[in-house]
Amino acid sequence: MIRSSLRVILALFYLVAGILHLLSPGGFLAITPHWVPFPEIMVAFTGVAEIAGAVGLMIPQTRKWAAIGLALYALCVWPANFNHALNGIAFDGNTLSWWYHGPRLAFQPVLIWLAFWVGHITNWPFGKSR
Repeated sequence: MIRSSLRVILALFYLVAGILHLLSPGGFLAITPHWVPFPEIMVAFTGVAEIAGAVGLMIPQTRKWAAIGLALYALCVWPANFNHALNGIAFDGNTLSWWYHGPRLAFQPVLIWLAFWVGHITNWPFGKSR
């Protein structure tokens, strides 16, 4: 029950984030590291990837592949989160403190694990699967 509920929450999180990437890419472009090629295309691609992963998590036949994809996605966008934090990039003229950036950076590995757990890739640390 908990795994199913967290799967829905994670899917909704990625669905909303994906839609925001497509409808309002400015903030995502601002935090994209300078070395990322074709940043506009990459932000749009990440939005589509988030939406596809969210939908895939909800379909039993695609759940594992969607979970792997979302975990890899979370790993690949982590540099943008570091870029945002370390360079103090402002949104709408406001910079965010380390009270925001610290937990966000620390939570990324948890987000990766959560994708694996809700996608039935791992049961760690809860024991073996049945």
